[in-house]
Order: sequence, then C-alpha cells, then structure tokens
Amino acid sequence: MLKFTEDHEWLKQDGDEITVGITAHASEQLGDVVFVELPEVGREVAAGEEIVVIESVKAASDIVAPVGGVITAVNEALPDNPGAVNEDAMGTWFFRIRPAAVDLSGFMDEAAYQALIG
Repeated sequence: MLKFTEDHEWLKQDGDEITVGITAHASEQLGDVVFVELPEVGREVAAGEEIVVIESVKAASDIVAPVGGVITAVNEALPDNPGAVNEDAMGTWFFRIRPAAVDLSGFMDEAAYQALIG
C-alpha cells in the first residue's frame, strides 16, 4: 500500500524499509528530468532533510527524507537515466531508508493525496 507526502513523494513500506519516489503529479510539474543526485548508502538522515537533488528543464527541486533513518539503497540507474522519472514516476524509486521506527500512519493515502492535488 502506498502512502504520500505533501511534498509529492510516494512511500512504500517493504519490511523494515521504506522505498521513496516522486508522484506522477510531481514529475509532470518538473517537466523533463535531466539530472538526479542521490544520497550515499549508509548515510544517516533526519526527517525533512534534503537528500536528493532533481534538475529538470524547468527547475531544480529536492526530495526530503520523509522519516529519519539510514539510507539502505539507491536506484543506481537514475543518474544515467534521469528521464525514467518522467516515463514512470510511480514505478521509479530514488532511495530506500530504514527508519528508526516504521510508522506511516501520519502520511496520506492515495485518496487524500488526490484531494490535495485536486
């Protein structure tokens, strides 16, 4: 089951890890993504910390850590193929994080996210 943030990120819990990507809405707002800088595996991050840089033909943007924890994996294909975000935003992940506590109950479900973006 996916959860969503107000920053247009999607979250998917997988065991004790959370996989994070951006929504199709975010991808559409960015336009053609031309650059992605990912965090280092093993990096400890705080909730709300900017950890991914995305550049498109329109703008630069950041992905923030939705929860505090340790980065356990990054999508190593993205820096070489940043356009994958535009091709399949909901199927393209950026990083996985192992939070101190796995609790996604404070995030929106898909219906609430759709209401947010109108």
